[in-house]
Amino acid sequence: MTDLLYSEEEEALRAAVRDLLADHCDAPGVIARTESDTPHDPAAWKALAEGMGLAGLLVPEAQGGQGATHREVAVVLEELGRAVAPVPYLTSAVVATEALLACGDEELLGQLASGRTVGALAIGLHTAPDAAFKAVRVEEGALHGEVTGVADAAVADVLLVPAEDGGLYAVDASAATVTPQVSFDLTRPLATVTLSGAVGRRLGDAGPAVRRALRAGAGLLASEQLGVADWLLTETVRYLKERKQFNRQVGGFQALKHRLAQLWLEVVNLRAAARGAADALATGDDVDVAVAVAQAYAAPVAVRAAEEALQLHGGIGMTWEHPVHLYLKRAKADSIALGTAGAHRAALAELVDLQAP
Repeated sequence: MTDLLYSEEEEALRAAVRDLLADHCDAPGVIARTESDTPHDPAAWKALAEGMGLAGLLVPEAQGGQGATHREVAVVLEELGRAVAPVPYLTSAVVATEALLACGDEELLGQLASGRTVGALAIGLHTAPDAAFKAVRVEEGALHGEVTGVADAAVADVLLVPAEDGGLYAVDASAATVTPQVSFDLTRPLATVTLSGAVGRRLGDAGPAVRRALRAGAGLLASEQLGVADWLLTETVRYLKERKQFNRQVGGFQALKHRLAQLWLEVVNLRAAARGAADALATGDDVDVAVAVAQAYAAPVAVRAAEEALQLHGGIGMTWEHPVHLYLKRAKADSIALGTAGAHRAALAELVDLQAP
């Protein structure tokens, strides 16, 4: 039976990433970035990707990566979720990297593994692993078309673009027009990518590569949602222990204890689902089922944790200065990223031969 507990190496990795993010992604700094024209944090990304080599965790050592598994990537994403870190890790080190692994393009894999090149799959962030996706036209060897809702396209150096001829093309981001969209989650901005005669290099077949990339992204997104929910629960418990009303700790009120206990149970279950998905991706066992289970469960728990935290923080939770709103927006945005919970429940029902709800 698979052991879903964290290994000593994974706990050491967690500690190192948490220490780094404490230096680079404190709440006031992240809030300030969301108010600026540059929501991404290049210093944090450089420290994670180049300094610690985390951009290449999924890339084999022979191709310039670390040769780790999805379990280690899941630990990193938990910590990124806890900090709502404004870095393109999920989009570049997971989704784009998985697409390149499917195509076997060693040159680009090495560039993404180094962290000095950021990749983005030119597909709307809302797209579920088995859903239809927008493909651009190929006319006389050039790419034409528009894709909306592409996450982290603004900081990408290379775009991986599916085309109607069935191919996946690598396009230099400077050859595309990237127009920022209004994003609910300001720490993971979206953009519209417009191609007007851009020349791309064909990497391989788009269908299998996109499905693999989105499936891995959805499965590991659950770990980010776990990090979001875990921070919200921990911070809310800490606050209720300090806040006093009628000369009593607010956390001592029985009704609030019950709410926190219920939320704790849900977060524990979310951890099991997220770890199950990460382990399945690492081992290749029942991947589709594990990913569908994780995403069907993760989004509602993360959103509820954010809503409970907002309420239980009282008036301070409604202020811009308190970081709860960052986590609420990330949880809500993640709830539709890479497929909604309903879409994953429907997929799960089909996988296990049950009638879809």
